Amino acid sequence: MSDGTSPPRAQPPPRLFEDDELTGHSVVANSTMNRERGLAGVNSYTRELGFDPAEFLTGQGPAPSWLDLCSGEGLALRSAARQLPGASLTGVDLVGPLRWPPVPDGLELVTADLGRWSPKRRYDLITCVHGLHYIGDRLGLLERSASWLTDTGLLVAHLDPSALRRPDGTDASRTVLAALRAAGFRYSARHHRLSLRGGRQVVLPFAYLGADPHAGPNYTGQPTVASYYRATTPEGRPAAPG
Repeated sequence: MSDGTSPPRAQPPPRLFEDDELTGHSVVANSTMNRERGLAGVNSYTRELGFDPAEFLTGQGPAPSWLDLCSGEGLALRSAARQLPGASLTGVDLVGPLRWPPVPDGLELVTADLGRWSPKRRYDLITCVHGLHYIGDRLGLLERSASWLTDTGLLVAHLDPSALRRPDGTDASRTVLAALRAAGFRYSARHHRLSLRGGRQVVLPFAYLGADPHAGPNYTGQPTVASYYRATTPEGRPAAPG
């Protein structure tokens, strides 16, 4: 109970959702995510990522590759495909495109649960524009995505550390960000952007416990998911508290 002068102690939700349950939740099956976001302009990937993906890919050789996670309608990918003949572009989204115009050569749009999906190749660029907010085991996806990069590839994703929680509901952001940095990631708090250069195997010292789709809005103003983790030792055993 609060004493009236200090904020109430964080509490975990009555129960945590398994990722299979999350896929059907209205907060996660967000039909507006990246639906109208294009490659350039005001509402664009270039603005959200801080660089033009097509321009970045131009410097990756004659056959660059881009994987966009939580791609929505794939408008940015469609524009990039027209600018980059010979590129291999893949968009993956839980809901998938709601409109069905012809898909340009070199582009594949996949409707799939990212908790289960894996690519058959590696990519020069992997992006997730505000998509991790709706993923239950977002650290698990980051671990897997790191191995999908080429040796010189770049991963950029928006991350809200305040949505990372310990089993008791308290904020795990500092511990998780320290582990991500130790694994080679960089984080810009100003832009909420996490990045990694160069593919590698990443094993973070956390065990996923489940998610809360009723966590409320984050910095975007949209309802999002909180993810719960237990710290582990390098051997995968529960870490000592504290």
